[in-house]
Amino acid sequence: MEQTYSLTEGNIGSTLLRFAIPFLLASFLQALYGAADLYVVGKFDTAAGVSAVAIGSQVMQTITGIVLGISTGGTVLLGRCVGERNWKAAAYAIGTIGIVFLILAMVVTPVMLLLAENILLAMETPQEAFASAKSYLMICSAGIPFIVGYNAVSGIFRGLGDSKTPLYFIFLACVLNVGMDFLLVGAFHMGAAGAAIATIFAQAVSFFTALLYMWRKGFSFPFHREYFRLNLSSALRIWKVGLPLALQDALVNVSFLIITTIVNTLGLIPSAAVGVVEKIIVFAMLPPTAFASAVAAMTAQNLGAGKMERAKKTLWFGIGYALIIGVAFCICAQVIPERITAIFSKDTAVVIAAAEYLRSYAFDCVLVAFVFCMNSYFSGYGKSVIAFVHSMIATFCVRIPATYLFSGYATDSLYVMGLASPLATLLSLMICLVFLHMLHRKETLMTKW
Repeated sequence: MEQTYSLTEGNIGSTLLRFAIPFLLASFLQALYGAADLYVVGKFDTAAGVSAVAIGSQVMQTITGIVLGISTGGTVLLGRCVGERNWKAAAYAIGTIGIVFLILAMVVTPVMLLLAENILLAMETPQEAFASAKSYLMICSAGIPFIVGYNAVSGIFRGLGDSKTPLYFIFLACVLNVGMDFLLVGAFHMGAAGAAIATIFAQAVSFFTALLYMWRKGFSFPFHREYFRLNLSSALRIWKVGLPLALQDALVNVSFLIITTIVNTLGLIPSAAVGVVEKIIVFAMLPPTAFASAVAAMTAQNLGAGKMERAKKTLWFGIGYALIIGVAFCICAQVIPERITAIFSKDTAVVIAAAEYLRSYAFDCVLVAFVFCMNSYFSGYGKSVIAFVHSMIATFCVRIPATYLFSGYATDSLYVMGLASPLATLLSLMICLVFLHMLHRKETLMTKW
């Protein structure tokens, strides 16, 4: 398996763009087959079905966030080894990534199957949607090994500088999921359960295809069975970067589950409306996430190669690209919010309520362009704990309290509630800027000495 291109050479802007675009497309397709569940259920089922899929998919998004965080730890570790041209260490890193993710799947899957019903009860899931939500969540939880496996394989590809190959496998999953959604939900009227079956079937095929491809192609450096073991040093480096990111994603998503719980107390229409907007925001967050992932991989490789200035410039290019798309989406959300929210629901009341929530929430898409890329830059340095700290402060000191406070004004409109997220991200941005200044100042002093 050849590295697609070096991340330590060439024009920074074009190199970042070439790496980020395949990742963006892969993320878009992954979100698309997730959104397909909500879209098809919205077309063929009731508001209760939409609420069930929205709630269930938000729980699964929490699990995916944890897995993706640890996957970033693997990408950074492997990227450092590639930048240093230490191929033996790279082989041990790949083997360790495989073992770490196997253990992760074995732990998380049974836990989710046992806790699924209690999670939905804690979230104040509307009674009309509870049975469907439980079916959706239980079926998706059974497919967690495939989510874990796919992200492990993708993390390895990206660590090697290849963001294009995962795109092919996620495209396969997207096609399969959409087709199965229309078959099971549209033709066989299986509702949320059918959507869940379609999702895990697509994920399973995608994962096994990617695994087979990796096994058949091999790597551009020696890799044997002896490397497929838990190397303590590699595992600690993965967890050093990945665990804070996993905890950050987990707790941030838990905060969104708490927010969903608050919204669920307002009734079925607000519950469905917020679920629709959260699904839209998943798409809106893809560009900053893609560029941030590219920043993490490029930072890791360039630091491994001793090119610190190039790593710094990578951060600002990433922010610039993400900001252009974030501003464009925010403008669209102000001008045509109903057209956007109508994509996921045929219920007029849900569309209108969701449009108001989207208009204010969309400001977050501008701010995260800075925060996401800075988080990845810190991760490339092995300092992902910074991202964890500011996310926790912003989430539990601003986002959740503000949502609870603003819910009192949600009788006629959800607009005010949507401001909670951008306010929290603004605090994160301020903290990130302070840490960035401290990091560069320390680096400058070390260089002088």
